[in-house]
Amino acid sequence: MRFRLGGRGVEGRPLVGRVVVTDEVSGEIRLKAGLSGVTHWDLDVPPHWPSSLYRASFHDARPEQPAPERDAEHEVWFAVRAARPGAGILVSVPFATWRAYHRAGQPGRGLYYAEQPDRAARVRLDAPGGGPPPERWEEPLLRWLPRAGYPVEYCSGLDLHDRSFSRFLSHYRLLVVNGHDEYWSAGMRDSVEEFTRRGGNVAFFAANTAWWQIRIEDEPDGGRSMVCHRDAAADPVTATDPRRTTVEWSGSPVDRPENAMTGVSFRNGAGAWGDGMAVIGRESYTVRFAEHWVFEGTGLADGDAFGRGSLGYETDAAELDWSAGVPRATGRDGTPRSFAVLATADLRHWRRYGQGGWATMGVFRLGAGTVFNAATINWGRALGDPVVDRITRNVLDRLGGSGRSPHWHTVGRADGVRALAACEGLLFAVATDGTTLLHREPSDQNLPWTPCPPVPGPLPRIRCLTAPREAAGPIPLALLAVTEDDRLLVRDPVPGPAPWTPAGRTPPGTVALAMCDGTLFAVTPHDDTLHHRPATDPDAPWHPLCPASGATTLTVLGGRLHATTPTGLTTRPPTTTPHPPFTPTTPFPPTLTLTSHHGRLLTTTPTHHLLTHPITH
Repeated sequence: MRFRLGGRGVEGRPLVGRVVVTDEVSGEIRLKAGLSGVTHWDLDVPPHWPSSLYRASFHDARPEQPAPERDAEHEVWFAVRAARPGAGILVSVPFATWRAYHRAGQPGRGLYYAEQPDRAARVRLDAPGGGPPPERWEEPLLRWLPRAGYPVEYCSGLDLHDRSFSRFLSHYRLLVVNGHDEYWSAGMRDSVEEFTRRGGNVAFFAANTAWWQIRIEDEPDGGRSMVCHRDAAADPVTATDPRRTTVEWSGSPVDRPENAMTGVSFRNGAGAWGDGMAVIGRESYTVRFAEHWVFEGTGLADGDAFGRGSLGYETDAAELDWSAGVPRATGRDGTPRSFAVLATADLRHWRRYGQGGWATMGVFRLGAGTVFNAATINWGRALGDPVVDRITRNVLDRLGGSGRSPHWHTVGRADGVRALAACEGLLFAVATDGTTLLHREPSDQNLPWTPCPPVPGPLPRIRCLTAPREAAGPIPLALLAVTEDDRLLVRDPVPGPAPWTPAGRTPPGTVALAMCDGTLFAVTPHDDTLHHRPATDPDAPWHPLCPASGATTLTVLGGRLHATTPTGLTTRPPTTTPHPPFTPTTPFPPTLTLTSHHGRLLTTTPTHHLLTHPITH
């Protein structure tokens, strides 16, 4: 790395003094060197220096400041990446946001303050200074990680802008975004979304994330600048490539809401500035989904408060619907429908300090990856709280650990459920009384079950449920049930009242039923047999097909039969020939029922939990 020097702030005048390079994560001084009248200094980073965040501080003969200098320009901050990635976790440092806030309020120097006409719209990335703002939102987590025993590595957030960086990024299981990472280029966002969709995970211990789109542009002298006009009319790119206009990600003409990547947004969040900075330490989160793996080991229950001091001074949130008694993301604002609300904080009273809103902690799926969001800038400052510490460890261990942790997770309770099926966008279940039909949405949120109103007359006692994989030919989407006296019934898959009608018989003792490609399949455990018959002919006989391999449940996913056994999950194609038999695929928790929805398995357990599992794993 080459540093250009200038004595007493004048570029080109030889500098007499010294340079000190400090590892800002460990606090260790890595290098001290004298400077005897030079205009540049080269640093060849030694191979033994760990991947970390570093600060090179240049000094002349003047006395030291008694306190850290705001917007210091005798410092240069940089990240050292691992030459060969060896950790499972990569921490991104938000240099773009640091640079945006540098020299705020000085004409032509920084991107702030937001509406000043003489603020800069372009700032050099190779200029001095541009370290963390005085609040240093990122520092607590950076210092906590090594103390907590996590071997992590570091990169600049600007590294994510380079498309060739994706190969380097793929070596990691988890990307951590920390603190206040407000400015993102399209290349940065594309890299992170591609990483996640391919199976990488992201943890946002941050807020106000990816609020502004920026562009990284080359300068004629070989340097680079960060561009952010904040105004579509002022940005010359608007007329030629509107997707790259430097406005809010959710604004026109970009129209790419950031919460499609992060799950939450400052649009629904809260901000406390000025006098409001004093109130942020008083706020707490409220638990909304205590049985989720994120809260494992915390001892919390739904409705408990936790994390006092973790909220502020900006938070992110999702648009929520509370009609089911628990908060769930509506998805109307760009939040993915798989988003599960874990905790909320009502901060609408912050409007007196700036912006009233909410904070929404949550987790969701993006492709094959998982995204967690703490939704607050101040998370790191609350790591002394045992609950905040444990939540952070749960996230890092599950999403960034090297071991093969289980990929199923709880999506709610299933108290007293004996049968399960998914059809027409709803989950249906039969209560333990054998007659009451229940329903709920098949989301990852811990939603309650609601009884379907019964029709007049005697109710059948149901042993198991299923539904066709898809409507085909004369076979409509419908619920199919096997009764305790081995009758096959059919019902419209609606949450309102609907009658059960006869559709033939099943093999005696049937405990599991599935339908695929116009064929019904049934499992009888007393003789460990899989049977089949045509779905369109209720009078057709059932034929033994092959051993059921100990299966007690049955469903169809991806055009294959899946069944759970005492040793795990098994599968076979839905053919009507004995071969191939059921073959094991993956370990699976003990199950009572099994169904599938949108590429995922859903199951109920003896502990009365409803779990989901991505079969791709």
